[in-house]
Amino acid sequence: MIKTKTKYLIIVCFAFLSFACNDNDNRQEYRHTDRQEVREVLEKTNVRLLAAEDQEIEDFIKRHGLEVKETGSGLRYSIVEEGDGEKTQHGMTAVLNYRIRLLTGDVVYSSDEDDPKEFRIGRGGVESGLEEGIMLLNKGDKAIFIMPAHLAHGFPGDGVKIPKRAAIVYDVELIDLK
Repeated sequence: MIKTKTKYLIIVCFAFLSFACNDNDNRQEYRHTDRQEVREVLEKTNVRLLAAEDQEIEDFIKRHGLEVKETGSGLRYSIVEEGDGEKTQHGMTAVLNYRIRLLTGDVVYSSDEDDPKEFRIGRGGVESGLEEGIMLLNKGDKAIFIMPAHLAHGFPGDGVKIPKRAAIVYDVELIDLK
């Protein structure tokens, strides 16, 4: 009788494992399909959001009659006044007067309210679009940098004055290099 119960238990365990493995395969296939569908939806949504942001930036440029150049990252810039100082280099400390605006024109930050911004070039700690833009300048230059969200504060914004997924406009004057 014990041998029969043992055989029966082994058969039940084997059957259970077989069904469990098959069910797991189905769940993995289902999850893979689900993940693929979610990925495709997210990719399409991101393409639409980027296109909408790009159009907003182009509208801003037209509205203000700006002539800008665009870098490979998507930074648009215009040097509005050329200085005669040295060229920026990684490792230097940049000191600049600035005004940060949203594409609506609302000023959110300014060195008129705060002190001039000072940062070491190449160390981070500022928007990646600002680092990229500063590398295009000489001491004394005045420029406008238009940064898509991915070069500014990204998806979350800054949590204070810059909203989520917001492109920003930096009006800068590079007043010193140390």
